[in-house]
Amino acid sequence: MVTEQSMAIMDDKKYTFEVDVRANKTQVKYAVEEIFDVKVKKVNILNVRGKQKRQGRYVGMTKKRRKAIVALTEDSKEIKIFED
Repeated sequence: MVTEQSMAIMDDKKYTFEVDVRANKTQVKYAVEEIFDVKVKKVNILNVRGKQKRQGRYVGMTKKRRKAIVALTEDSKEIKIFED
């Protein structure tokens, strides 16, 4: 995910990902380590509720989401999100 807050914490080797709502911390850790070839120190997970939206008189909800903030160890390499 690219937000102002997620860009600010990238300097501390913390990266924000949107993950499946059924994923737990260990699954996120193993997936990030395997995909990006880095060492994960810590994983924080946040559940984001869906928002109420209206289309005329009909009321609905957006989907709920799950965000994972992954902290890397000091000796691991950085994840290249934006290619030069």
